[in-house]
Amino acid sequence: MTKFAHKFSEQAGINSLMDDLGKALAGDEPMIMMGGGNPGHLAPVQERLREELLSIANDPAAFQRLVGMYDAPQGEATFIKALVDLLNATYDWGLTPENIALTNGSQAAFFMLFNLFAGPLQAGGKKQILLPLAPEYLGYADAGLGPDTFRSVKPVIEDLGNHTFKYRVDFEKLELDEQVGAICVSRPTNPTGNVLTDKEVKKLHKLAGEWDIPLILDGAYGSPFPELIYTQVTPFWDEQVVLCLSLSKLGLPAVRTGIVIAKAEIIRALSGANAIINLATGSFGPQLVEPLVRSGEILSLSREEVRPWYEAKMHKAVAVLNEALAEDCPWYVHQPEGAMFLWLWFPDLPISSYELYLRLKARGVLVVSGHYFFPGMEDKGDWPHRHECLRVTYSQDDEQVAAGIRMIAEEVKQAFASAGV
Repeated sequence: MTKFAHKFSEQAGINSLMDDLGKALAGDEPMIMMGGGNPGHLAPVQERLREELLSIANDPAAFQRLVGMYDAPQGEATFIKALVDLLNATYDWGLTPENIALTNGSQAAFFMLFNLFAGPLQAGGKKQILLPLAPEYLGYADAGLGPDTFRSVKPVIEDLGNHTFKYRVDFEKLELDEQVGAICVSRPTNPTGNVLTDKEVKKLHKLAGEWDIPLILDGAYGSPFPELIYTQVTPFWDEQVVLCLSLSKLGLPAVRTGIVIAKAEIIRALSGANAIINLATGSFGPQLVEPLVRSGEILSLSREEVRPWYEAKMHKAVAVLNEALAEDCPWYVHQPEGAMFLWLWFPDLPISSYELYLRLKARGVLVVSGHYFFPGMEDKGDWPHRHECLRVTYSQDDEQVAAGIRMIAEEVKQAFASAGV
């Protein structure tokens, strides 16, 4: 077996998550889906997209372009041009079409980016991706082809009171050296819903500039779209930054459209990788959404429909959480500032978060064990906090989410009671 074959036949966190989701959807037993990041079905957005799809279907030339023509490896040119115009008009970023490439989903984008900036060097030695704030997205963990692709830093944990806490970047322990090939953060952070402040981003940007490396900002849930951010932030890009966006959380996970905004040199490298791996990127998402980008409607839909809908669901889920757990056991929720997740922490949990996941799965509730979300910490010892957390999504039906939260509370309280706590 080759090293490549061995790597991709191993059971990775992202494999386990997607396998659970697929089996749950295909199975006969009812399952409360609180594990994955599948967006909810927001009627105003779906209706608007249906209108555009019908328009394409009724236009023979547009339909032929949709299904019958390869795009260039950089991606659908009309969509890229519309996005350049929109971002320049809105933020004055000074973009050209040479600054944007499309990929077949964000996961593909990060696979290519991480292996562009990390791994063995031709001249000897290696580079790594620095994750300044863990926990981080579990899909990053296995995206590097070589070992030790990532290094990460334990966060500062700030107790905010009322069973709420927040992770902050520990800049005192954030050490860079010649092995760091790029810095990467998600904003909002998947899994915690944490949103790095503008001040934190500026500090990371300054460090990236001092070391002449990219700062990769994963904005799959953030600004300028789909805008799943419940706090004030400033969208940010310059040539030190690789900004990654997506159409998935807008309500289009199945079209697999990732967007990378970077300096032209990086875009050329990504386009070359696209050509080798995919030949071309898919046209469906870009062509479907291009009229919304051209008109700017993608921004107003995000601000006026998507963000308020998810924020309301978040508040409902937190209210159920407070009611279900009350003061019956030690628990915290990370301050939910964005994305579509609650990150639950049960200090001194008598069982591992993975065992808790298994117990909940047996009861028909799918969550994700927190231990998957700490890439790059393998050499920092077995930090108990890694095994005391769960990620749950509130993107689905509110009644189902409430039922799932109550079952989580029951299992956690039972675990503490059985241990005599």
